[in-house]
Amino acid sequence: MLNPTTGSSLRPRVPVTVGYAALLVMVTVALAALGPAVHDRVIGYASTNLHNLGEGRVGTLLASALIADDGRFFLWLPGLICLLAVAEVLWHSRRLVVVFLVGHIGTTLVVAAGLVVAVELGWLPWSISRVADVGVSYGVLTVVGALTAVVPPRLKPARFGWWLAGSVAVLAVSDDFTEAGHVVALALGLVLSTRLDAPVRWTRGQAVAFGIGVCFGYAVLVHTPELAAVGVPASAVGAALVAMIAGWLSRVKNYLKWH
Repeated sequence: MLNPTTGSSLRPRVPVTVGYAALLVMVTVALAALGPAVHDRVIGYASTNLHNLGEGRVGTLLASALIADDGRFFLWLPGLICLLAVAEVLWHSRRLVVVFLVGHIGTTLVVAAGLVVAVELGWLPWSISRVADVGVSYGVLTVVGALTAVVPPRLKPARFGWWLAGSVAVLAVSDDFTEAGHVVALALGLVLSTRLDAPVRWTRGQAVAFGIGVCFGYAVLVHTPELAAVGVPASAVGAALVAMIAGWLSRVKNYLKWH
């Protein structure tokens, strides 16, 4: 099992987080300065859509993670930094990179395979093959899922219910392939969390950054008012229900153990 370091604060260096955030800022500022025409060409080239992947442009698997094509980038950047910084402190730089890239690249390939099947069966039009697909969301949600490893065992059922119910609600109300990708990325993170098992003695700084980062991750999952209106209530109900079931099963197990 991979054991993260339980540092005493957020003071340890986080070079991957700082470097990645700086790259995102530079690319975002540069694209804004170069104008819409250049912006659209870069997005078209870096997108991990079926057209680019079919042309053998495997470089898009990395380039797409360097472009935050979102007008609210500077609003959500602090949340991204908190999320990645906590993960880097706990797992060290190399493991953070592995988790993020497994989520970003793995989810992209799974979504691409699903789109190929959908297009071939006539469920989606061929035009979907050129739709832009860039951003950090797949990697972010994989990191969020992987951080389940450091949640206290007594809270894991409620956390699982929260994310499961929210994911189901998002899939139920949206027909966008990106939402399906978000759920796949979260699931990959949950799988990876089984290899990152270790209890953590949270400091105040770590706990605050963890909370901000996870809230940011949830905002990525329910990123529109329509999704939030359905996802948040569903998550709350799911968390309460799964926690109740887990508590009941625990009591039954203890009863059977002593009788």
